[in-house]
Amino acid sequence: MFIYRLKKINAIAREGLALLDDNFRVGEDEPDPHGILVRSSRVNTDDFANLLAVARAGAGVNNISVDRATERGICVFNTPGANANAVVDLVFPMIGVWQRNIWQGIQFCQSLSETAGDQVDGEVERQKSAFRGNEIAGKTLAVIGLGQIGVRLANGGIHRAMKVIGFDPNPVMGNIHMLLPEVELASSLSEAIGHADIVSLHVPLIEKTRNLVNREFIVRMKKGALLVNYARGPIVDEQAVLNSLADGHLSGFISDFPSSALIGHEKVLLTPHLGASTSESEENCAVMAVRELTRYLRYGNITNSVNFPNIETVPSDFVRTRMIVINKDVPGMIAFITNVLGSEHINIASLKNESNGVIGYNIIDMESKVSEHIAQRVLENENVIRTRLISFSP
Repeated sequence: MFIYRLKKINAIAREGLALLDDNFRVGEDEPDPHGILVRSSRVNTDDFANLLAVARAGAGVNNISVDRATERGICVFNTPGANANAVVDLVFPMIGVWQRNIWQGIQFCQSLSETAGDQVDGEVERQKSAFRGNEIAGKTLAVIGLGQIGVRLANGGIHRAMKVIGFDPNPVMGNIHMLLPEVELASSLSEAIGHADIVSLHVPLIEKTRNLVNREFIVRMKKGALLVNYARGPIVDEQAVLNSLADGHLSGFISDFPSSALIGHEKVLLTPHLGASTSESEENCAVMAVRELTRYLRYGNITNSVNFPNIETVPSDFVRTRMIVINKDVPGMIAFITNVLGSEHINIASLKNESNGVIGYNIIDMESKVSEHIAQRVLENENVIRTRLISFSP
């Protein structure tokens, strides 16, 4: 029985780890893992010679060297949607805290600790008007990024009697179809944010979104709007936000990513990276990450990869060897692979291929044992990144 070595980085919920059976050995100190389970710590995939896959228990993968992983044929997974409820559960209360001046009201109440008991009611009545706020019903909410989180936030806005405008530069139709019909889809970023009272960011951190919210972005927003960032810190140019808070173009900034420049600012409300910090979210993420990683290691199947195409196939009872071939997406690769196997007199029981435009991924099932030298022959092609043989017991 082959034992897959797993390295656990950060705390991974026990509900996920409980899914691992005797085919897997997991530890924090594993020096040469086949797979890595991680949350927020940085992972340099070049540090591990035999690494096959990394599963991030969360949505963003900016802490993982994805480009280098792709070059080496290492599959990187995330867990989209697993923490969506947790983030939405926090965003709406934080908007409410801001709109209703709740934080200032709480601080005021705490300041009454030394006030005589018979004077508290009177002091509250005298001061409460200073904390009068605004309801979110009837306000316009712009949701930038319509992944699992953005879709649920947009729908939540509709349930709260808000006007909701959604925008995603690269929409996934499966997510778009989950939107309530009342959500208006904008055809451009400017259209989405130009008339919004509240703009909430839910895009991944990639090079195109780094400093997405800059001076030009903010100028296009409605004067007096509230900006909310529960996506990733570097999506926002903090200095541009601070300048806009100073000149009054932004009324406030709510963020899950504290920094020395933001802490203590009277128009900034911060939480300490709590977006996905619920027991339910951590359990969901861990379970999804473990399932993705183990299915990939056992069978070569892929779901929710950020750098490889999704592909799944179940081996029949007669399959003895499954070959995985990861290659650059260039013409002629399937013909090359089948020619190599044919020249070795190996019959192919099934072959499935998928591509994401960059990487071609092939699962080839054979009803006989296949030796490593055949996989090596395939690997000699300059466009093949990695090969792997998975053996099944007779």
